[in-house]
Amino acid sequence: MRELLNDLEAGQFVSHENPMERARAQMRQPRPKRFYSQVEMAEADDGFRVLLDGKPVRTPGRAFLALPTEAAAALVAAEFAAQGELLDIPGMPVLRLANTALDGVAQDPQAVLEDILRYASCDLVCYRADGPEGLLARQAECWDRVVDWARSVLSARMVLAEGVMHVDQPRESIAAIGVHLNARREPFRLAALHVITSLTGSALIALAVDMGELTVEEAWTAAHVDEDWTIEQWGEDAEAMALRASKHRDMVGAARLLEAL
Repeated sequence: MRELLNDLEAGQFVSHENPMERARAQMRQPRPKRFYSQVEMAEADDGFRVLLDGKPVRTPGRAFLALPTEAAAALVAAEFAAQGELLDIPGMPVLRLANTALDGVAQDPQAVLEDILRYASCDLVCYRADGPEGLLARQAECWDRVVDWARSVLSARMVLAEGVMHVDQPRESIAAIGVHLNARREPFRLAALHVITSLTGSALIALAVDMGELTVEEAWTAAHVDEDWTIEQWGEDAEAMALRASKHRDMVGAARLLEAL
């Protein structure tokens, strides 16, 4: 399911088994020319559709691109309106999320929910470094808040570990997280939660964003404590920073969609 979601987010149905090769193949694809001049929205039986020159947009799976709220549809319409002479589909994160929700998540929401739960069983915020002290302090500053929130709001008591050795989380805690996810199983919300979870490595961070405990920038900072520490010690890598900017764009898009639902 995770590979299927990744392909749908990119607007692709054929996936190379090597993610690096898949990324290179996508970059080699020519960007389509903008073929429309006017972007509108219209309410329909299935939600709020996005129209290009009066014609409804369809997903790669040929479903009508209909979003559940006018605010959500406005996000996609704004992405279309902002395009130049050539369409930048990777730069339209909410459109790609909508395609994923309609063509992928809606077909099997339970599989997506279970995938998010698998992240919760080895959640980023539960695995602390064994040093140095500066990194430990920064992890505690960003992650303890999420762990405490999970315990008090989600009724999920998480076990912390030092290093990368797996530690089993209490079944009751995972079940409690599952209850909150089950209440959010509508396709668009699940798709956005899955994107934030996979980008951060933390189902708890994703739920905290959705429930208003963390802003998207606080969540981004929490997810990149270790990476930011490494950058401070050794400097930036241009290619890595470009990839990071792309991920940040996708995470902001997912958070904006959650807010619009």
